[in-house]
Amino acid sequence: MITQLRGKLVEKNPTYVVLEVGGVGYWLNISLNTFSLLPNEESVLLYTYLSVKEDSHTLFGFINKIEREIFKLLISVSGVGPSIARTMLSSMSTDEIQQAIASGNVGVIQSVKGIGTKTAQRVLVDLKDKISKTFAIDEVSFVESNTNKIEALSALEVLGFNKKQSEKVLDKILLEDSAVNVEILIKKALKNL
Repeated sequence: MITQLRGKLVEKNPTYVVLEVGGVGYWLNISLNTFSLLPNEESVLLYTYLSVKEDSHTLFGFINKIEREIFKLLISVSGVGPSIARTMLSSMSTDEIQQAIASGNVGVIQSVKGIGTKTAQRVLVDLKDKISKTFAIDEVSFVESNTNKIEALSALEVLGFNKKQSEKVLDKILLEDSAVNVEILIKKALKNL
């Protein structure tokens, strides 16, 4: 399965993009959310999902992993196909969808074109327990990509501080200022440990 594509953005429209990767142009169906967050650079990275039906193979592109995960959860619900899931991701932000499902708000889900009362209720019933996993995806991506945190954590461990306690302090500091450099991060952490 194709999980992500990095390439030259050849064509950009509100409903699809064409991404050239290694001389091959990939047509990716996208949500308005992804369209609005696409950078103006030539080179882009999109996370993908390949929908396979007996009469078609359709590739969907997403600006981040959380949007792709929510898409996959939505299409796992009976009565919600890829086009309705994409419409939902175009109508609401990923945060709004997660909040609506977590809080059991039928009205918000039903407000999406193509989703009736029964389907909205089915979405809530089927996804209420599963949606909590998507809340952690952004945090995991953030932690993995934050080398300053990793370096600071390593330094604090060498100094003899507890890893879990240090990590909580570092996370708190990074929530306030995610662009802080390693040196300042360690100094702030030392004051809070």
